[in-house]
Amino acid sequence: MPDKKFPMVRDVPYMGVIWAVYEASKLGYYNGHPDWCNLGQGQPEVGEMAESPERINHIDLEPCDHAYGPVGGTEEVREAIAHLINTLYRKGKMPYGPENISFAAGGRLALTRLYTILADGTRIAYKNPDYTAYEDYLNGIRNRCVLLPIRTTEADNFQISADKLADFIHEEKVNAFVFSNPCNPTGEVIEGDTLKAYVETARRENCLLGSDEFYSNFIYHEDGTPGDGPVSALQYVEDVNADPVVAFDGLTKSFRYPGWRAGWAVGPKHIIEQLNRAASAVDGGPSMLVQRAALQVLDPERVKVDMAALRKTFAAKRKVMLEGLQAAGIKVAEPPRGTFYIWGSVENLPAPLNDADAFFHACLKKKVMTVPGHFFDVRPYRTRPATEPYRHWVRFSYGPDMQTVKVGVERIQELVRETR
Repeated sequence: MPDKKFPMVRDVPYMGVIWAVYEASKLGYYNGHPDWCNLGQGQPEVGEMAESPERINHIDLEPCDHAYGPVGGTEEVREAIAHLINTLYRKGKMPYGPENISFAAGGRLALTRLYTILADGTRIAYKNPDYTAYEDYLNGIRNRCVLLPIRTTEADNFQISADKLADFIHEEKVNAFVFSNPCNPTGEVIEGDTLKAYVETARRENCLLGSDEFYSNFIYHEDGTPGDGPVSALQYVEDVNADPVVAFDGLTKSFRYPGWRAGWAVGPKHIIEQLNRAASAVDGGPSMLVQRAALQVLDPERVKVDMAALRKTFAAKRKVMLEGLQAAGIKVAEPPRGTFYIWGSVENLPAPLNDADAFFHACLKKKVMTVPGHFFDVRPYRTRPATEPYRHWVRFSYGPDMQTVKVGVERIQELVRETR
């Protein structure tokens, strides 16, 4: 509830991971605490990684870096991003140029710019479950836009089929649809013909498709081995300035530099121009220092080596966590094909562990953090149902190093054994 002394300030809820950290801090947790296993964290391990290029630990600045830069990013960094995108996704196709890139101080800020430019009356579809921050973005525009939820089910592996999306967009006259792919929290991936059909629907219906692709390089084959490469809606765009597709990515997840707060949007130059105009009022533009550092990261040859190492390392951690959770009696809808999360149901665990909130608090006593599933139930109007649809679901992260993942899973198994 709002503070009585400050009624002019709305009550802003914690995002799921921040709430989890806040609750853990009451029991002595702090970032980097050697006794805790943070399986709720939304960031990958950030240290040196086998077979990966050395981490970038210093930057050399130019005199111009001490001045304000362009609100959408420097020409140099936008060219580097466009070159990487064209190398990864646009061979033999119409290329993206620097005018198609808007650089921001993090992915959430890039997304904030997008929601800022949506016109009054825009009919916006959103998926459940999905990234927790979408709730607050949508909450801020709930009185001037029409918000249209699409709820997925366990039976469909929490995916929206191409046909279902096409029918929904057409029947509901949807103007915009933003979703995370690969999905945070479920780890499911929309790719291949399905993703191509998403883009075709957006083109046909003139519906803005916002593809949040921060986990694009965390891709695995069905057998759990490292995937062959990243996934992106940009691969299926025909005309980069006409197709209503905007993709979001950055250095936070795939490149393992979350503290840099570096993200970008890629799309038609008209939309990018509007994002940059919004940036002039919303945030004033990104740090010149971060952009200078980013240039070292974005070389396609470096990226190729780095991403192969990343998928190999995280595929191994995925296997350990997946097998460990299943051995503890935690059910997974389907082994995740993307991200570094496992979306697991505790429904079959002994009471009270069969409730995600009770499970969370019990895990804290073992110095293990998780995130209850209801935080990913996007409800822009802040109304909660009598029975939470994801009350049995929990998001587990294998973002930390292998040792932390192993110990965390062992403690969960111990907790379940003690409760039986």
